[in-house]
Amino acid sequence: MFGRDPWGGPLEISNADSATDDDRSRDLDRAALMRQLDETQQSWLLAGPGDQAGKKKKRYVDLGCLVVDRKVFMWTVGTVLGLGVFIGFVIMIVKLVPHKRPPPPPPDQYTQALHKALMFFNAQRSGPLPKHNGVSWRGNSCMKDGLSDSTVRRSLVGGFYDAGDAIKFNYPMAWSMTMLSWSVIEYRAKYEAIGELDHIRELIKWGTDYILKTFNSSADTIDRIVAQVGVGDTSKGSSQPNDHYCWMRPEDIDYKRPVTECHSCSDLASEMAAALAAASIVFKDSKTYSDKLVKGAKALYKFGRLQRGRYSPNGSDQAIFYNSTSYWDEFVWGGAWMYFATGNNSYLTVATAPGMAKHAGAYWFGSPNYGVFTWDDKLPGAQVLLSRLRLFLSPGYPYEEILRTFHNQTDNVMCSYLPVFNSFNFTKGGLIQLNHGRPQPLQYAVNAAFLASLYSDYLEAADTPGWYCGPNFYTIEVLRKFARSQLDYILGKNPLKMSYVVGFGNKYPKRPHHRGASIPHNGVKYGCKGGYKWRDTKKANPNILVGAMVAGPDRRDGYKDVRTNYNYTEPTLAANAGLVAALISISDIKTGRFGIDKNTIFSAIPPMFPTPPPPPSAWKP
Repeated sequence: MFGRDPWGGPLEISNADSATDDDRSRDLDRAALMRQLDETQQSWLLAGPGDQAGKKKKRYVDLGCLVVDRKVFMWTVGTVLGLGVFIGFVIMIVKLVPHKRPPPPPPDQYTQALHKALMFFNAQRSGPLPKHNGVSWRGNSCMKDGLSDSTVRRSLVGGFYDAGDAIKFNYPMAWSMTMLSWSVIEYRAKYEAIGELDHIRELIKWGTDYILKTFNSSADTIDRIVAQVGVGDTSKGSSQPNDHYCWMRPEDIDYKRPVTECHSCSDLASEMAAALAAASIVFKDSKTYSDKLVKGAKALYKFGRLQRGRYSPNGSDQAIFYNSTSYWDEFVWGGAWMYFATGNNSYLTVATAPGMAKHAGAYWFGSPNYGVFTWDDKLPGAQVLLSRLRLFLSPGYPYEEILRTFHNQTDNVMCSYLPVFNSFNFTKGGLIQLNHGRPQPLQYAVNAAFLASLYSDYLEAADTPGWYCGPNFYTIEVLRKFARSQLDYILGKNPLKMSYVVGFGNKYPKRPHHRGASIPHNGVKYGCKGGYKWRDTKKANPNILVGAMVAGPDRRDGYKDVRTNYNYTEPTLAANAGLVAALISISDIKTGRFGIDKNTIFSAIPPMFPTPPPPPSAWKP
């Protein structure tokens, strides 16, 4: 059957392919259903069973702001964690594997000299020596001091020998302990940085333990103190063995060593009080021992104030070797240290009494020895110490006027050290002549160097760039330059190109006036006169007295290295104490900037002013 195609061409209609109405209706329904499905659904319907089984559905991780393929996310996290573990492992290996560090910078010459200067005190120890004393030619000595004296009959074993002899002079020994303690209070961090803090604390305690034996330290009121152990006077021509007539090692001494007591000795008692008070601040981390020192200091200062008198009467052994010219300066010096140790204003009242300052010589501007700080004259040191109080605490009325006077006097003393003002002569080599050309000048020079360096640190800590000498302003570096110049001279920068500290540098004194260092440590006991051959020989001492600063050159920079000439060659405890203080103050510690410790010395002082009341509570309607 054929029909006509309206587009041109035959149109065949097959009966076989023609569909019924029902079939056409089902086809239309299926087409409509297919139009309602999206492409994905159609693919599911059209795909065969094998196609659906072989294709996996992708998974995603929703990170909030980002949707990431789960497989990519897991790879990223794993990579980051693995990298972190690897970096940590590398860091651990670097830290665990030993590697060379650059060596610390070498210490300056002042620090090197300080290590040696402290060893002199080890060599001067009396009594049973600790195993770690570090001086091989020294041993236990004078183990019966005090016990063999019929008037005392108590142990006075211990302490330090004064110089090249075996006498224990308590007056300069106490001053030496005060100076060592002062240096630790101000420069504790420096001592710790160079590894000498424990050493110097041990030396101070060795001295203060002995001082506590020289009076009834358990009592509040005392009536006597020991001034000296041993005798040195040979002026009367006596051949009786004593510490100057004999030339013996301390370990071999077998003669009697008498004990000298005093019942009215304000100078000695006040200096011993200062030593114990200053040490109590050093040992404030040990409350029991610190309190013991304070208790003893109170008894000594009270005794000195009540029983007026000098410890060195005319003609006495003390007057020959360590004569005290006055006790008023010790009242100011001791009173200042007692105030710092206790915080009790009564001690500050004594130290700042105008009459006390006048008697001590605070206004003696024309005196040739004005400003010379020594074991006898403590006023220059006391004025620096009390200027510190004014600079950092400023207690105000009623102390301000005298503290301002002390401060002004300290400025004047610092001016007197400068060559431009001609207050003191200097040798051609640059050594200041504080003792006006007399022998043994170095002990005075180191004390001045310490005060100058310390005062410059006070000014720097107070944010003060310098001080005035009349109309002229000088910076703190001028003071430090003076202090360095004196120490440089002592350590070798002098016309003789030699160090005056034994064992320091390539050239130093070989024949110090010292019994223990000059006699061989060979097991042979040399009697009272048996050591004369070692005293008189021109050979160098067989034992090196490391760290000892000898008496020093003359006013023309000359020096005689002769053992019997003690004015050149004898070291002393007091001189080395000043040397140690000066060296630590001027030393330049490379590991950091170390100034003074501003606050430790004030730890016992209560607040200067009443604590303000708390603020009122918040206002509520």
